[in-house]
Amino acid sequence: MRVTQFDTRDPYSYATGLGNHETEALKGALPIGHNSPQKAPYGLYAEKISGTAFTAPRAENKQAWVYRVLPSCAHSAFEPLDDDVNPGTTDAAQPNLLPEFHLVPNQTRWDPFDLVPGVDWVRGLRLLAGAGDPATKTGVAYYVYTASQSMGADTAFYSADGDFLIVPQTGALDIETEMGRLFVRPMEICVIPRGIRYRVSLHEGVPVRGYILELFQGHFSLPELGPIGSNCLANERDFQVPVASYRVQQTKDAAADDDRRCLLQAKFGGRLFQATQKHTPFDVAAWHGTYYPFKYDLGRFNTIGTISYDHPDPSIYTVLTATTNAHPGTAVADLVIFPPRWLVGEDTFRPPSYHRNVMSEFMGLIAGDYIAKGGGKGGFQPAGASLHNVMSSHGPDAGAFEKATNETLVPDKVGQGSMAFMFESCYMMGVTDWGLKACQKVQEHYSEESWDGLKIYFDPCGRPRGE
Repeated sequence: MRVTQFDTRDPYSYATGLGNHETEALKGALPIGHNSPQKAPYGLYAEKISGTAFTAPRAENKQAWVYRVLPSCAHSAFEPLDDDVNPGTTDAAQPNLLPEFHLVPNQTRWDPFDLVPGVDWVRGLRLLAGAGDPATKTGVAYYVYTASQSMGADTAFYSADGDFLIVPQTGALDIETEMGRLFVRPMEICVIPRGIRYRVSLHEGVPVRGYILELFQGHFSLPELGPIGSNCLANERDFQVPVASYRVQQTKDAAADDDRRCLLQAKFGGRLFQATQKHTPFDVAAWHGTYYPFKYDLGRFNTIGTISYDHPDPSIYTVLTATTNAHPGTAVADLVIFPPRWLVGEDTFRPPSYHRNVMSEFMGLIAGDYIAKGGGKGGFQPAGASLHNVMSSHGPDAGAFEKATNETLVPDKVGQGSMAFMFESCYMMGVTDWGLKACQKVQEHYSEESWDGLKIYFDPCGRPRGE
């Protein structure tokens, strides 16, 4: 089967496909024929969540109706989140999630990022790079995340700034959302839309680490296939969507439940805030619509490539895209993956070519090695990353070049046991102070160690190399 063979079993069931869904955890909780009845079933409240403007074109409109125990507005005033209002964490520093970026043209690569002790999902977010502004809904932000403890049982988080595209590298995320549960492991990705509330637990207490692309602008969709036809790449039917699941009373004492306070943490304009509410946000008994979290197994990606000559552009490996309306074919952000695949091109330099790109390319490695980069200490390693900014030259390192130009060209399956990915964007990416200095993971001699070893083989007489 073309699916990833996971070591950890997924305990949840899902709906499948990307389209309009409806689900109810309590039979009859979903109204039939209309959205906002005078009295919703079971004494529930009807609430609409809009991910686009009301008047967005039908094909692009993102909205959901949820039916819940209490409306989401029933909370206290938000206050800045600091250590005094965030008991239970041992991290003394407020994560810097404001988009303060330094624009640099250098090729940049990072060693694997550390697993940080004593932090939960929110405290473990570290802003690495990005562009734009969440207040004006333009651009993207890139994070690395780590967590060594679960969020509190009565704690929820959401980002008002953008959609979170989460790429796990270590450990499984047990995610409870307003709209149901997701279990997300390395070799899977998930998307939590802007404003959706959720809680992250660690499976069996195993620490987690990975990458996040926050999309300030629009939403992710499947790329158009054009001449490829109606199938291949990521197929719509392989995406998994949570089914409704609501919490029941935690105690038999109604007075105690009334006194119980849940924490609601929010990312708003790059800052963290916190409020309290008297009831869990995970109280949705039914929902329907087109705005919801989802996950995808990267092992289901249907890779295509050349069966004649030359190395195609990496756009053929696009899983999800968020396009600009002004420039068709140009992405605010793409998620591109490099899975195990056959290379058969004849008389072809098979790794990616040397190139300068009008798009910026941020790469991470989930597992294994990448065809164009040396691994091991000081190389491109799992849990590390690289950034090749707009028009910054890059390509295979010297060792990869020598190997690719001298090997016998037979059909070769590359990337077995490996998975690399790329966040590609039309924006010029800035890097934060943390990413440039404080994380202490920047490989200072990346450029020299990768390309200083390239030899000059030019011969105006045209003699074969080596003669």
